[in-house]
Amino acid sequence: MRTAYRTGDARVLRDVAAIGAAMLAVGASFGAVAVAAGLPVWATLAMSAFVYAGGAQFMAVGLVVAGNPLAAVLAGLLLNARHLPFGLALGGALGTRRAQRLLGSHLMTDEATAFALARPAGPQRRRAFWLAGVLLFLAWNAGTALGVLAGGAAGDPAALGLDAAFPAGLAALLLPSLRDRETRRVALLGAGLAVLATPLLPAGLPVLLALAALALPLLARRRPPAVSPGPPAVSPGPPAVSPGPPAAPPGPPAASAGRSGVPSGPDAAPGGGPVTVPDAAADGRSVRAGEASC
Repeated sequence: MRTAYRTGDARVLRDVAAIGAAMLAVGASFGAVAVAAGLPVWATLAMSAFVYAGGAQFMAVGLVVAGNPLAAVLAGLLLNARHLPFGLALGGALGTRRAQRLLGSHLMTDEATAFALARPAGPQRRRAFWLAGVLLFLAWNAGTALGVLAGGAAGDPAALGLDAAFPAGLAALLLPSLRDRETRRVALLGAGLAVLATPLLPAGLPVLLALAALALPLLARRRPPAVSPGPPAVSPGPPAVSPGPPAAPPGPPAASAGRSGVPSGPDAAPGGGPVTVPDAAADGRSVRAGEASC
């Protein structure tokens, strides 16, 4: 386990070294610019130690020299408002105690946040954040001290192309996080909003406007899924016919005559002999013959 931690720490140190070199140079430029603008040495060093805001410090120097310190404070708050979602994303990486979280919030920068989020959640992310945060903080303040001592020898970092090191480093750190399709959509939409709003809005607002891209996955989740049409509904058939009254019980079996004309069944004579049926016509003739003889 210790070997894995040491390997991960070595990778973080190696990656932080490139960003730290650029931060050292830009910090030296800030120290030189602040002293040249008339800011006291102690105020320059204190700003890097307690404000630690990079671009907001450069803006504050110009506003303070122009006699508008309140605008400098508001500009710093506006530029650093992006740290609110940073803190939500880092979560437990800042620590569990209040003192740890306060110190971690002060060390939170774009680069330190990117270093931490590139690692899995848990101890690795926490160690990456604190290593990057502490080392970059030391690099910035050491650069400021060098700039104060060197005066104007540090020059403008934009002339050396050092100002491009920060966005390039951030892009390199964020590339592994763009493997997810939904994350790529949100990142591209946020970048597009920031680029379009930069010429129109004051500094700091385009970055906050880019946070509106976070609503994209929320809208996608609220959209009801498309329902595929199923088979047509089967119409109900005719109502079932109610059964009629029960059939009458069968009566006694009818007498049936066999081949010899002898009935079978209950009408058969005892012994199975033939049954004599009286002839009504013969009886009528006998009556008329008797009447004639009288």
